[in-house]
Amino acid sequence: MSLEKLSSNKHYEGTLAKYKFRSAALGDTYTQFNLFLPANAAQGKVPVLVYLAGLTCTEDNGAQKGGFMRDAAAQGIALLFPDTSPRGAGIDGEDVDWDFGSGAGFYLNATNPKWSKHYNMFSHITQELPQVLEKAGLPLDFTRQSIFGHSMGGHGALTVYLASLLSGMKQYRSASAFSPICEPSEVPWGTKAFSGYLAGGVAEGKDRYDATAMIGKVKGAVNILVDYGTADNFLYQLHPDKFLEAARVAGHDEVQVRVRKQEGYDHSYYFISTFASDHIHFHANFLKA
Repeated sequence: MSLEKLSSNKHYEGTLAKYKFRSAALGDTYTQFNLFLPANAAQGKVPVLVYLAGLTCTEDNGAQKGGFMRDAAAQGIALLFPDTSPRGAGIDGEDVDWDFGSGAGFYLNATNPKWSKHYNMFSHITQELPQVLEKAGLPLDFTRQSIFGHSMGGHGALTVYLASLLSGMKQYRSASAFSPICEPSEVPWGTKAFSGYLAGGVAEGKDRYDATAMIGKVKGAVNILVDYGTADNFLYQLHPDKFLEAARVAGHDEVQVRVRKQEGYDHSYYFISTFASDHIHFHANFLKA
């Protein structure tokens, strides 16, 4: 599990580096990630904000197109960009569809035996990566950690965060999402993923990995921000209104769960980068508290 540094670039007085290592959680395959360390990391450990990318993406999309680093550098926050799935697992059918298999790990732990050795992105994100980075001695403070993402990664950020609250661990201080898949058990992308990866199918997915179902189970305070665009041609896959309704029914007010409808914006990184600063500052409120 030792890290190999593949590249490094100075960026906003900090450093953006790409690493790879052999992942046990992903079935002993090599995985890559990008890590931005702000300049103040030279003086001590800094808080960590994890970014989960969407379908067909890699560890590079958010790092190259998200527009997050300037504000993260100013706030003294590290940014971690994992990949979206295992790579090269050699499973029959993993490269057939763009919305299932490679590039589409859905940030869950597979229970279908065909996929369960390799497709464990939930454990990879929540356990393995923090352990590997801490073992490598990188100046990251995982007691101050938050998470955000886009589309499938927005689904991942919300469900990983809510799962940490429901388990009592409170591993993450806040979560935010751009155009997240909020109710995957009710839309084509999600039902395809749950039916394929999970032995219990959609029912198992709804119980464990559906933010709209999960938010109603959380009794304590939550810190969530969601942005989506009215011109998003994938809105039928996202259901942000259902998530907001479930949050309000559960008693989470506008301070705890804020869902913003952004007029005229689509599903792209043009939208993400427009509101990137808002999301970094949202998380800074909790990571620096």
